[in-house]
Order: sequence, then C-alpha cells, then structure tokens
Amino acid sequence: MFKSVLVANRGEIACRVFRTAKRMGLRTIAVYSEADAQALHVREADEAVRIGPAAARESYLDGAKVLAAAKATGAEAIHPGYGFLSENADFAEAVAAAGLIWIGPDPASIRAMGLKDAAKELMIQAGVPVTPGYQGADQSEATLTAEAARIGYPVLIKAVAGGGGKGMKRVDDPADFVAGLASAKREGAAAFGDDRVLIERYITRPRHIEVQVFGDRHGDVVHLFERDCSLQRRHQKVIEEAPAPGMSEAVRAAVTGAAIKAAKAVNYVGAGTIEFIADASDGLKADGIWFMEMNTRLQVEHPVTESVTGVDLVEWQLRVAAGEPLPLKQDEIKLNGWAMEARLYAEDPANGFLPSIGRLEHFVMPEGIRVDTGVEQGGEVSQFYDPMIAKLIVHADTREAAAARLAEAAGEVEVWPVKTNAGFLKRCLDHPRFVTGDVDTGFIAAEEAALQPDESAEATLAALTLIAEAATDVEAAGSDRFSPWGGQPGLSYGVRLNAPAQTMVWAHVDGRGVSGAVTPVEAGWRGAEGRTAQIGFDQVQAGEALFGYQVIDDGFVLFVDGEARRVTPHRAAVGSGAGAVSDGALRAPMPGKIVAAPVKAGDLVAKGQPVVVLEAMKMEHALTAPFDGVVEHVAAVGDQVVEAAVLAVVKAAD
Repeated sequence: MFKSVLVANRGEIACRVFRTAKRMGLRTIAVYSEADAQALHVREADEAVRIGPAAARESYLDGAKVLAAAKATGAEAIHPGYGFLSENADFAEAVAAAGLIWIGPDPASIRAMGLKDAAKELMIQAGVPVTPGYQGADQSEATLTAEAARIGYPVLIKAVAGGGGKGMKRVDDPADFVAGLASAKREGAAAFGDDRVLIERYITRPRHIEVQVFGDRHGDVVHLFERDCSLQRRHQKVIEEAPAPGMSEAVRAAVTGAAIKAAKAVNYVGAGTIEFIADASDGLKADGIWFMEMNTRLQVEHPVTESVTGVDLVEWQLRVAAGEPLPLKQDEIKLNGWAMEARLYAEDPANGFLPSIGRLEHFVMPEGIRVDTGVEQGGEVSQFYDPMIAKLIVHADTREAAAARLAEAAGEVEVWPVKTNAGFLKRCLDHPRFVTGDVDTGFIAAEEAALQPDESAEATLAALTLIAEAATDVEAAGSDRFSPWGGQPGLSYGVRLNAPAQTMVWAHVDGRGVSGAVTPVEAGWRGAEGRTAQIGFDQVQAGEALFGYQVIDDGFVLFVDGEARRVTPHRAAVGSGAGAVSDGALRAPMPGKIVAAPVKAGDLVAKGQPVVVLEAMKMEHALTAPFDGVVEHVAAVGDQVVEAAVLAVVKAAD
C-alpha cells in the first residue's frame, strides 16, 4: 500500500476521501484554488497546495498544476474524486507517466465509456440492451432534426461527453428542436469542451436504475447491487436510494448481469457505475431496462451502497489501486436494509431553483445521521463551483422508515442567509407517491404544485403563534433574553382582567405582512449548552413543533421544516431585492455570463417567453418575460454581469 494520496478535487468528495485515507494511515494532500483558500477540505488535509485562480479551468481542471503539486509534496497516488478530471483519460495517462498511481480505471476504459455515442455502440456489440436513438458522426442540424423525427417525439438531446444533466434537453415538439439543440451544444461545449450530441427516445415514465460495479487487476468484477436515482430535477439527481423499489430478484439478476457484462467488455478496474433507463409504465421488467451510460468513477450517491452493503468503497478504491484483490467475492456481498440520500443544494426553490451564493452565517446539520459535506458555518458558497453543499444519508430496516427519517432530517436543516432546497426535499420525501415508491424521473414536474411551500398568511401566522407562545412562556419565567424579538417592536405582551394573557403578533415574514392575537399555552424551551452566553441561536419548542431561530439585526430567522423565514417587525420590512420583476426589469439572480438573448429591443414578448439566458455555476438559467409586453432593453451576449444587474427590461403591453 502506498503511503500518501493527493485528492485532485475539492469540497465534500475531498473530505470524504480524506476520512478513509486517514483511517488507513495515509498522508493526505489537498489542492485548492484561490476561492477555496479557507475551505474545509484544505484544513482537513495534512498538506495543501494552491494551484491557481478560482476558475476551474485554471485550477482544478489544469492537470499540469495538479501533477506539479503531487511532485512538490511527494504524493504517491492521485484520487480524482468525481467531476473535474475524474473521467479525463489524458490526465490518467499523465499520472501514470509521472510514476504515480492513478486511483481509477485504465485510460482505455475511460475512453471507451467516456463518449455516450461510442459507449452505446460498444454495448450493442457486447449484447447489452440500449435505448433506441441516434449516435452517428453526422452532427449537422438537418441530420439531427431528421433523426429526431425518425425516433419520434418526445426525444432527449444529450451531449456525448456530458454528465450531471449538463448538455441534456428534452424536446416534446418538433418546433422546439432547433432551440433545444443549440442550448445542449452550448452547455456541452462550455462544460466539456465538446458540442457533439446524440439523440434518444424519451421514455414517458422513465426510472433511473444504476448498478455499482467494481473490478480489480486479478480479473474479478463484482456488483454491489442497484440504486434507484429516479427522483430528479432537470436531469440532476435529488434523492437516491438502495435497493430500488419494486425490484424483483429476476429483474435484479438481469440488470446486474448486464452491468457485469458491460464492465467486462472494457476490462474495467476500480469503482464504476452502469446506468440504465427503465420503463416504469407497468412495473420493472427485465426486457424494459436499457443501458444509458457508464460513469467511470465514484458516484456522488455511493454512500447509499455503502450503507446497505457495509462496504467502504473508497477503501476498496485505494486497495485495488495498490494492486490488491477485491476484499469480497460476489457471494459474500449482502444487501441489508434500506438507505436513502438527499442532496442538499445551495439554491432557491422559490426562484426557479437558481443557485444561491454567499457566506454561511448559520449552518446547522441534523444529528444522528451520516452527513457528508465540504462546508461549515462561516464558510463561503462560491459562484464558481457546483452548488451541492451536503449529502444527508440515512439507513433503516425498511424503505418507509428510511423515508420518514430522511424527511425528518431534511426538516432539521438550518442554513442562513444562503438559501437551500431542504424544505423542498422534505416535501418530496413526505409526498404520498414517494412514500409508496411510485416515482419516476417526471415526479417533480408532475407534482410541482404539491411540492411548493405553504406561504399563506395563515401558515406563517401559525408558525409565529407557536414561537410567540414559547417566547411568552419564557418571558413569564423572567428570561426575556431568550425572546427571538430581543425586545423589539412587533411582539407585545398584554394582561386582561379575569382572562388569560394575550400576545399580539404583527410582523413581516419574507416581506409579507401578518398579524394576529395569540393566547399562550404551556411551552418550554431548550438550547445549546452555554446558551446564556449566546446572542445568536437557541431552539424553542412549543407544543409538538420544534423551531430554531437566528437573531439578526432587524429581527430573526425562523427555521421551520427546512425553510428559513426572515421575520421582522412591521417597521423593518424589506423590499424584494435582486431578481424583482414588478417593474419589468429582469435582474441577475447571481453573477454570471450572458450566453444567449433570444429577443432584441423592440420585440413583442409573451409572459413566460425567454428573454435572456445567463450561465452561472456551470448551468444555463433562462430569465423570462414577467408579462406580455415590448422589450425595451436586453444585455449583450458575452457580457459578464454582477448580481442584481438589469439584464433586460420589458414594458407592459397597453
């Protein structure tokens, strides 16, 4: 076994690899960009090397700089994590040429599976079923348009070098094909330096089933069962689980057998995932599952497989890279219970899931479960990298118990002022369809209305009522320091003769006014140890609900079921800020680059029509017309813009 390992990555996956490497007694080495100088993975490593500016292309994607860091620190092996250089065959070759150990598959295997079109052809030759489609060399618009018509709508356009939902567009109407093709090509070129695409038939009730495979240099290849990653948004996984709901032993044998066949076709070594698309219109069937792609690396969702098998996949990676045989034979790998993982993103579900950036002034994760993260309180969520900030992982005896515990954990997340999808995750996990396992990749789109937060005045006042009851009870005990209002106007206490005391609440919650009278009930509070010395955070329990709150200058933030609600006295209400469109101005929700402007000044637009497209955090975000009107101004393609910059102005139609 080698003695040191450099992780050519950042954030959560770097911290994850370091955890196992340290347990095995290895020296750990981090690399970091200027934006990550204070990042958690840098401090957790035994040694760290700065490799360049914030932009990934000048740091984490610069293989020469990573190799220079390895040489300078005496690293013996390089673990690529996922993303960045993890599936770059040229970099894998350069690592070996430098005399270092590459913790991953052979470059030939990466190349064979790295391009979706070539991989599909290879799988056809190996006898693995593939989704009907077109993966030809002719990339002309005319040919691709004709092939889409031949396949039949809806179709899925996919960047051949893509992954993580980037460069992937569903098209339902032939009239929208050319625009979808252009967008997929732009994303493919921006994310992977390759704008070629393939086209597949879009399965109307698709489920995403994938199989974890592992090979060694002694000729053995095993599977570690399947995962279901069907709950997705914009082709990006949101919640993953193992095993797959409704999976019979016969179908499991078919899909895992196909995965082993696919891995052996490329002489696979190390950790990999064979991804399949399944038609869920009539349950899982062996003849209704097709090869989609192979990821020649460790997956983001690998913890659910670790949870149900008891295997440390990173340890297996390190041992196999050192030349050791697989620690277990196929018949020794057992499936135990049910595991689920939820991806916690720094994004705003109420604003089209746009990424949210900034300093994590308050960052509290649930206790009693596995949390994999690369950030901490006081850290920064940068505009330069993927917005995933943590993974919440649970394991239980049954699927129902796992879903309930993960929903509870998502509701315990407290993050401020960066926005997250925690509340959205909880609503997904609580949804009756999810609880029964009735999930396909269209679940989120189909249930969009039910997955929105309850932002009615009644719901907000109900939450305020409970916090006021607790605060009233605490104040009655002579401990007004624990009131979240801190003595500010907006919460008053009154005494009525021959009647219970009454609390009057009037406030703004996220800019909306609410008010009401509250009669206190018996309530208690609990807080962190040493709470009397804290200004910031306590947890207050009233009735059956448990809330956390964070005091801020003009009020407090109330955390309820994963949502962060800013509560301010009536006098301190704030405006809508960046992104407001009431005046017809479309403002940048974050820093980024204008990559498309489908309209120009003077054009008539309808409500919901795309006006300008912003590229930020490796994804495109279309800003649409807030109402019918005329475009008065639109930013130029190529412009770099700051948050809240006006990108376009639409004047309402008379």
